[in-house]
Amino acid sequence: MLPAMVVTALFVAVAYRPAPPKEKIEWLSMSEAQEKFAKEKRPILVDLYTDWCGWCKVMDKKTYTNKNLISYISQKFYPVKMDAETRKAIDFNGKTYNYNSGYKTHDLAIYLSGGELAYPTTVIIPTDGGQPQSIAGYLEPKDLEPIVKYFGEGKYGKVAFTEYQKSFKSAW
Repeated sequence: MLPAMVVTALFVAVAYRPAPPKEKIEWLSMSEAQEKFAKEKRPILVDLYTDWCGWCKVMDKKTYTNKNLISYISQKFYPVKMDAETRKAIDFNGKTYNYNSGYKTHDLAIYLSGGELAYPTTVIIPTDGGQPQSIAGYLEPKDLEPIVKYFGEGKYGKVAFTEYQKSFKSAW
């Protein structure tokens, strides 16, 4: 009887052990990303979101949990998660941006999105200091893969994205 109880206890202990923690993106603040960028140039990926945005939450759960995407972004980008409605002042490229009560959003979000306020919006700030490139709307990992690889592989500014897409082969 005692050996059966020990075996049962061991089985229960093994079966109910907590799952290992999932990998996740280590999101930075804009200032942290700029500090890292000053030391090593990489594109900055900004996830512009709002607290009330349902698709932003879906993107967090379905896109930004993809292990291939997490690994790629961690290696090739400085990832920033920015609440587009934050009221905190944010310094970016030597300028201080503030909350804009007229638009009910942050001026940095307006700048990064080119004034196209839609959420979620994925913004890539290229390493050459060029204009931020914004992609409005929910993106699945398969949609985001060619975009991040276009910037991560250094093709931005050298090859048109439409040409890049023609020869792109998904690996995820």
